[in-house]
Amino acid sequence: MSLREKFTGTGVAIVTPFTQDGKIDWPSFEKVINHIINGKCEYIVVLGTTGESATVHGKEKQEVFSFVNKVNAGRVPLVAGIGGNDTHEVIEGFKNFDLTGYDAILSVAPYYSKPNQEGLFQHYKALDAASPLPIIMYNVPSRTGMNVTGETQVRIAKECKYVFATKEASGDFAQINYIIKNKPADFMVISGDDPITLPMIADGAEGLISVVANAYPKDYSDMVRLCLAGKFTEAQKLHFKYTDIIASMFAEGSPSGVKAYLSEMGLCGNYFRLSVWPVSEKHHQKIKELMKGINKLSSVLA
Repeated sequence: MSLREKFTGTGVAIVTPFTQDGKIDWPSFEKVINHIINGKCEYIVVLGTTGESATVHGKEKQEVFSFVNKVNAGRVPLVAGIGGNDTHEVIEGFKNFDLTGYDAILSVAPYYSKPNQEGLFQHYKALDAASPLPIIMYNVPSRTGMNVTGETQVRIAKECKYVFATKEASGDFAQINYIIKNKPADFMVISGDDPITLPMIADGAEGLISVVANAYPKDYSDMVRLCLAGKFTEAQKLHFKYTDIIASMFAEGSPSGVKAYLSEMGLCGNYFRLSVWPVSEKHHQKIKELMKGINKLSSVLA
């Protein structure tokens, strides 16, 4: 199966469940993995931002990578989140992690340091030369503090042959248009924003790496497949079904929002490692009401 076949559709940036005392909750992790796969999503991204990668360290990261591969048992492609603002440290991760069972690496643009565009390009050029697997670059300026411009992304796409895709989460359609218009034909653009996935696919993107699909994998992956088939009128019904849900997932930070949903579904506890914190009680009550509403709507549409 080609990279395009593996990564067209819906990937899920999976959460990392924790126990109340801050340990990784392996039984809940298995439940979430199976929930996503049974919901027919195309692939899983492990230890991205939604997986609280910033507070999962060293040996634990390897344990998570290996555990997800074991539970997955080859059912869907897997992507390992390995990124950072220290290029050398990222490359050391490439060398030292056992990525058996993984098909690609998701590597976020350097954060906090705010490198210029040449620094961003040189970072990905260095990763390109060292990576054991194909790379999906990840542009998320709302978190990193620095946008990888359309021009720089196209330059990376043309000059870094192991970087085969971008997870584009700038929300800037002028930039998205530029990338899709000017990228090499085999370079993939993947939405990094749940709420704008429908218009991004209409523009030429080839899928989504999702947060909401942790909780609602079937409907959201169905929505993406409808978009990819050009059935936008049908896709809009699912798109608008989830607009309020998605807004609530990000209103008080992510993954705080999605874990509130997963805890209500009985899939994992509503626990985090600092500095991530649960949503407020008021917002949690709103989430419960939204869940009741969407369950009623699903019953009517069924």
